[in-house]
Amino acid sequence: MYKRKNRLFIVLISCSIFILNACSTSEKGITETEKPFEKTNDFLVDHYATNETLALYNNLKIVTQNAVLFGHQDDTAYGVGWNTVLGRSDVKEVCGDYPAVYGWDLGDIGNKSNLDGVNFENMKRWIREAYSRGGINTISMHLDNPVTGNNAWDNSPAVAAILPGGSHHNNYISTLKNVADFMKDIKTSNGENIPILFRPYHEHNQTWSWWGKSACTSDEYNQLWQMTVEYLRDTMDVHNLLYIISPQDLSDQFDYFERYPGDDYVDIFGLDYYQLTNPASITKLGKSLDIIASLAESRGKISALTEVGNEKLTIDNWYTDYLLKALMYNENSKKTAWCLAWRNSNSSHYFVPYPGEKSVMNFVQFYNDPFTIFENDLPDMYK
Repeated sequence: MYKRKNRLFIVLISCSIFILNACSTSEKGITETEKPFEKTNDFLVDHYATNETLALYNNLKIVTQNAVLFGHQDDTAYGVGWNTVLGRSDVKEVCGDYPAVYGWDLGDIGNKSNLDGVNFENMKRWIREAYSRGGINTISMHLDNPVTGNNAWDNSPAVAAILPGGSHHNNYISTLKNVADFMKDIKTSNGENIPILFRPYHEHNQTWSWWGKSACTSDEYNQLWQMTVEYLRDTMDVHNLLYIISPQDLSDQFDYFERYPGDDYVDIFGLDYYQLTNPASITKLGKSLDIIASLAESRGKISALTEVGNEKLTIDNWYTDYLLKALMYNENSKKTAWCLAWRNSNSSHYFVPYPGEKSVMNFVQFYNDPFTIFENDLPDMYK
């Protein structure tokens, strides 16, 4: 089930090459291996981002003007009724194509598997496979409470204790080192670092997490974000990340910046949204996407719908008549770079249809819409 958008791809590829050449300051004849930390840009959080990471950002920025990439959490790791089967994907089995964006999570990093039972070594392999097909990977981080040791949903205060000088700072740095080691180990067989859309400390305007608004002050949250970026980028030399901030729901532009570490620490403006369940919510989400797209564009950044979904797809036409309508609400909302549906754990907790599920045909219609991009539609996003 191919969709053909060749003209879009040609424009995207041409513009990508032009922007990459214009922004890169690489010296002719010097390879990345010989000089791996040469400055490549002056506008990303990481001025030493790899060329592939810079290209991904520039290409995403162009895609925002034309279409939206579709993503799915843990897509090739498991689905409804299966787990860790080579090549399987509920999305692919329904529409014949993989998603353009793959979501992963580093909760329980340092252990063999993450909080959802995904083996970390397998995760690296699936990330490499997605990249080899031209796909894009994004990683979130449901880390355990670093003071109590309980899961991420333990909203006992912890941030003050892990900032520099805090009682648990050194222990938390050990956790961040595990994160850095994971990111640096995501390489191709040629040793090329695979770019990652990194989304730490998400939904920070909610109260469920230890980094949320009931557990730390705005200043503490911002310090945590800045400390994390500086440790990964400056101390550990991780240069394959684009940094995404993603509150959940949105009232207005002032609400978006209530907890915000600053333009120098954020590449992409994200939004998580799970209230798309009635006609009024279509307009509400559309307006929210309009706001963050405007805010992002005014700062030279990108916007994305970083999590979205309707659990168990209780609305049969949800993908076309709710999600797609919200994304296409107006010219600004159409600039949303990607939308990522949450995971398919089992028949009681899923967010994309699986073979035999009642909304399969609606999802195929969503897939076939010219506005949506899946993996087969992607040009080379890394050049």
